[in-house]
Amino acid sequence: MKKTRRKKFNRKKGIKNISLLFICVLLILGTIKTISFTVRKFSKNDSSKNLTDKTTPKPTPKPTNNTSNTDVTPIVKDTKTEVLLSALGDCTIGTDTKFSYSNSLPAMATKNNNYFSYYFKNVYSILEKDDVTIANLETTFTDATDKEEKQFNFKASSEYAKSLPLGSIEGVNLSNNHIYDYKQKGFIDTKLALEKEKVNYFGEGSIWKTTIKGQSFGFLGYRGWSLDKSFLDKVKLDIETLKKTNSVVVINFHWGAEGLYYPVDAQKELAHFAIDNGADIILGHHPHVIEGIEKYKNKIIAYSLGNFCFGGNSNPKDKTTFIFQSNLKFTNDKLTSIGVRVIPCSISSVSYKNDYSPTPLEGNSKINLLSKLNEISSDSGFKISDKFFYMNVNDK
Repeated sequence: MKKTRRKKFNRKKGIKNISLLFICVLLILGTIKTISFTVRKFSKNDSSKNLTDKTTPKPTPKPTNNTSNTDVTPIVKDTKTEVLLSALGDCTIGTDTKFSYSNSLPAMATKNNNYFSYYFKNVYSILEKDDVTIANLETTFTDATDKEEKQFNFKASSEYAKSLPLGSIEGVNLSNNHIYDYKQKGFIDTKLALEKEKVNYFGEGSIWKTTIKGQSFGFLGYRGWSLDKSFLDKVKLDIETLKKTNSVVVINFHWGAEGLYYPVDAQKELAHFAIDNGADIILGHHPHVIEGIEKYKNKIIAYSLGNFCFGGNSNPKDKTTFIFQSNLKFTNDKLTSIGVRVIPCSISSVSYKNDYSPTPLEGNSKINLLSKLNEISSDSGFKISDKFFYMNVNDK
């Protein structure tokens, strides 16, 4: 009996334990479900927040002055260039065979052991600092003996052409009344001698076109004795051809009357014609003395540069000369301004004779030459000095 009651008690206890276990399981499952729901809700809210952050447009920032912004147009500075040109008058680097050799220009090279740099040694420091130097070559470099029938015939052997590069002279004009002194052979020999020394030449059918510091230049040379229409048409065509290449046009005219300090009307008319048709600088020679300088339409005319290294006379009365210099300014490859100055010189380093070594003047001699040049330059439009005067080529 007692055993039966114990079995019943154990059975009830077992049922009670099972019930408690079942309740615990239900509580655990409920807790898990609640936690899972909460986690899913939090995750959903977080995902919605991220989605909103990606799709909602952000406000446009205010513009700034930051130059790195690709929408800002960069500022391009103007390109400026300057070219310094020097020009010399009659360079007769030779002699006439009728002259006494002991007093001649070639004799100086012999006395200095064929030191061909002798002739330009006193002006070399000036000419080497420019960008280009040109001169009127009024002689021939030849050994020819067949010569023209005339009062003076100038020549020197071809090796005398060395004096030009040794003097820092890059180009020479051939159009003058002595380039054919020894006929066609002398003319051809002269060009060959220049080519050997790498000296450029222009005139007598040749045009020297070159680039200096990125700027285009064209050099022309003519014997300007007349105003014949065919000649004027030729000058005009040559200028127009160079202007099509945006070149600065520099013209050498061999013209005028010997010994006159003022240009004749034909010189003025020809110079004005050339500038009217596009020339920028006109340089004259032949009178063997200096003539005036003129500003015309904000371009420049030097009517006569006089003699320079001149073997045509062992002791001329007037030894004054000058180095003409022009400083040309460019903006974006366009000529905008021309500066002009002169450097007063004598054709000789001594006053009592011609020693064929041009030398800069100083003191009263310099002042007197500048005063004289201003006196004979009634149409200059400015005071001529050894300081640059600038003119804007675009001013009318």
